[in-house]
Amino acid sequence: MRRAPVPTTGELTTSMLNLGREPRWRPIGRAGRSLPPDLACWLTATESLTQRLQRICARDFAVELLGQAWCRPLPGERVALGMQQRAWALVRQVYLCCGTRPLVYARTVIPRATLRGRRRRYGWLGERPLGEVLFAAADVERSPLEVAMLTPDDYLHRAATRGTRPGDAVFWARRSVLRVEGYPLLVSEIFMPAIATIGRNPG
Repeated sequence: MRRAPVPTTGELTTSMLNLGREPRWRPIGRAGRSLPPDLACWLTATESLTQRLQRICARDFAVELLGQAWCRPLPGERVALGMQQRAWALVRQVYLCCGTRPLVYARTVIPRATLRGRRRRYGWLGERPLGEVLFAAADVERSPLEVAMLTPDDYLHRAATRGTRPGDAVFWARRSVLRVEGYPLLVSEIFMPAIATIGRNPG
């Protein structure tokens, strides 16, 4: 049996959560005044979210690995990455935390071809933040940001809350495709309610 080229960990994938609907993503330039004022500076920032959180949280910044496994991406994720319908990808799910408070739920979808050669390292990060590695590379390009408002009926909302239903709370999210040496991966970032407790200006 052929060994998988990257490790898998405890899974938190579509097979473990009730699959909800996919959010409606739109270019951030079209969101305009609909963006909440306390999150606009986070949603529109084009630099590394990880680096911003590291500056604010300092030694309290941490990555909690929720799961990493091979699975079929959501339909909208396949379209964004230009993948075939039955193709599999490595899906990594983490919380970016300040101390014990999850501030951001991040879901990264990495097609198999992206993990070849020296790019295999992106499958072995463990609790090292992906943004720290990506934004340190000179050969990374980023697509324009897209944003979405998530309700408890959305799959990403359920994934971010680990299957619980926290009332009618609405989350905001953003995503973009990053290309490493021309090969894509998709990063979706969902902002948890605790992000508001660390101030409106992320620095």
